[in-house]
Amino acid sequence: MRKLLSLLLVLALAFSVIACAAPAPAATEATEAPAAEATEAPAAEEAAAPAGDGITLGVISPNTGALAVYGAAVTTAVDLAVSEINAAGGILGQQVSVINTDDQFDPAETLNAFNSLVSQGVGLILGSVTSGCTSAITGAANEEGVVLLTPSATADSITTEDDYVFRACYADGFQGAIAAYYAKSAGYTDVGVVYCAADTYSKGLYDSFAAAAATYGLNIKAVESTASLDVQDYTNQFASMVSSGVQFVYAPYYYDVIGPYIVTQARAAGYTGIIMGADGYDGTPDYVVEGADLTAFNNVYWTNHYDPSDTDPAVQKFVAAYKAMFNSTPNAISALAYDAVYMYKAAIEKAGSADPAAVRDALADTSAVYSGVTGTFSLDATGTPTKGAAILSFASDGTTVTTKLVDVIKELK
Repeated sequence: MRKLLSLLLVLALAFSVIACAAPAPAATEATEAPAAEATEAPAAEEAAAPAGDGITLGVISPNTGALAVYGAAVTTAVDLAVSEINAAGGILGQQVSVINTDDQFDPAETLNAFNSLVSQGVGLILGSVTSGCTSAITGAANEEGVVLLTPSATADSITTEDDYVFRACYADGFQGAIAAYYAKSAGYTDVGVVYCAADTYSKGLYDSFAAAAATYGLNIKAVESTASLDVQDYTNQFASMVSSGVQFVYAPYYYDVIGPYIVTQARAAGYTGIIMGADGYDGTPDYVVEGADLTAFNNVYWTNHYDPSDTDPAVQKFVAAYKAMFNSTPNAISALAYDAVYMYKAAIEKAGSADPAAVRDALADTSAVYSGVTGTFSLDATGTPTKGAAILSFASDGTTVTTKLVDVIKELK
């Protein structure tokens, strides 16, 4: 086996993480995380069948740790897709098995998971979920000739031309630009930003938002940052936003920061304007602190890859099947992971083989069209889908926080 990516390189990424989901025409219901009974994390290595028996798909996701909700969203959706495929006769007449591994939302553990899968002969991997963790194994995937298809790592740097790395989601360069485009179209001129300077996801979204702001004539009047994702007090950052007089703040963080800290603290600091973020906001209602003023979540907007209330038959079929199996509504990470499995199926069938090099060539074909839950799309030359995004908002009457559709943007103008 060729030498794997040095662990020392991964440790340099240890503080770099993300989240990260095609557009859905209508949304009126809240997106739920998988139910508790469906989110119990699998063991670090949970093999449905040994590699080499049929077609084996390796999965890397954060099944424990701060983003375990995302890990559960991936593993459940993969289970659903594989069960459907196997019930229909498998792929090329072969049954599909899955080996789940846990990256614990840690780049070093992501490399350990990758090495474990490769040592078992796995050449097709779905993962990881976050950009920081996925970045830790892209070099190793190329070195080993292992196909890596991430459902949700949105950092622009994840995919490049002529390699083994692909994704099912759009990139941050598009997502941040959509937020700037929306701010401009909604009539805002002066805007603010609060972001995490040490996080790949948050910093990448800030960079793309700032670049697009210049394009659309927005004035970023105030910028505040935090040094890590562990910060629990954002009062000073939003006091600065109030002092600047802005009424639109781009704050690209995750649900476990937005729900318990940022929104309520921003309102307490006197900020009453729009707070906008990205797909990391998916799942926020489940992280609101008990007793908090839920009306604080009005005027909170975010971009996402899918909404379970979309009336498209493909979406409703997926949602119904997921609910039947797991008794909960699938979030965008689940939808992307489900699509990623079917992207693998299409690529294997096109290649006529599960050989990683052949599958890689099939995925690199920019003329291939994938029709999934998150939309109909093709991959560009870097392996990133060309697709749009939905803009959602939270809404609250003071007793619950729900999600509603604001707009769908398929291309930037």
